[in-house]
Amino acid sequence: MPQDFVGRMIYIIQTRGMSYLDGAKNTMVIAVVSTLIGCIIGFAVGIVQTIPVNKNDNIIKKAVLWVIRLILNIYVEVFRGTPMMAQAMFIYFGSSAVFGINMSMWFAAFFIVSINTGAYMAETVRGGILSIDPGQTEGAKAIGMTHVQTMLYVILPQALRNIMPQIGNNLIINIKDTCVLSVIGIVELFYATKSVAGAFYTYFESFSIAMIIYFVLTFTCSRLLRAWEKRMDGSDNYDLATTDTLAHTSGLYNYPGKEDDE
Repeated sequence: MPQDFVGRMIYIIQTRGMSYLDGAKNTMVIAVVSTLIGCIIGFAVGIVQTIPVNKNDNIIKKAVLWVIRLILNIYVEVFRGTPMMAQAMFIYFGSSAVFGINMSMWFAAFFIVSINTGAYMAETVRGGILSIDPGQTEGAKAIGMTHVQTMLYVILPQALRNIMPQIGNNLIINIKDTCVLSVIGIVELFYATKSVAGAFYTYFESFSIAMIIYFVLTFTCSRLLRAWEKRMDGSDNYDLATTDTLAHTSGLYNYPGKEDDE
């Protein structure tokens, strides 16, 4: 084992580099898959929470929506108000002790991170939907669109663009927070780092490598998501198709660059 700090880091990477790579791979798989599932949960919960209720609606509809929203609000508040580590211990060990459900560690990992992400995304989606100008909904209803059609084709596409930064933020948080899954035995990056540090008694060097890997993962994901956001924005300028097609043949259309040639 080299005596200098950099030399020890190089030695650790050479001897236990695959352990870091396997841990990083597991971290990314859990984070990406759970974020996608959590977004689906969040969209479902957020949409239900924004279903309009009118005075003329059936009393049964009002009662059912009230009960469903109460359950969803409890879900959101509980999972946003408790640490993910406590949730992991409660769900993985508690489900076996109380209900006799012996779930695998991997299923528990995806389930825990997904429902935790879904709770945060629910409020994000609800805010994103409410941020859309009410005139969009009124205009859609004016042309005969139903509430479902309005949500699918008018509101949600705009809300999705508005909440894209928060989706990316949740992904980055999940990449870092998967370290809490080590309490249930998931071999992710943090667990692998602890094993390496314990084997060589080089905690400072081992966790320095882990921090670098975490930074590379989160920075890469943030750059990719930023590029996706810009792609969703589209071009800065558009040539609106408002000119009659006959204008091209009648000489009334003003072609770009024509004045410069003259």
